Amino acid sequence: MKIVAVTACPTGIAHTYMAAEALEKAAKQLGHKIKVETQGSIGIENKISKKEVDEADLVIFAADVAVKEESRFKDKPIYKVEAQKAIKNAKAVVEDALKILQK
Repeated sequence: MKIVAVTACPTGIAHTYMAAEALEKAAKQLGHKIKVETQGSIGIENKISKKEVDEADLVIFAADVAVKEESRFKDKPIYKVEAQKAIKNAKAVVEDALKILQK
């Protein structure tokens, strides 16, 4: 599967990047490709391109604040979770997100 994800937290510092790293590691361990965009205190980093959105099977938002430019993902299945949940158990987040494709 190809997954794109956005991580964000209120201050946009630690949890944003911790969630991104955890999701990247978990998705790769499960055999999936992932690109994670962070929306932090310095703005959007590692921005997901239109092509990457188009090619993605699934979108994960691990965010405690509104995702900027959320409309980019409107035609894709989106799984939303708090950033802290992604940090604590990213593997379960990825597995749960994949379940929405089976519905």
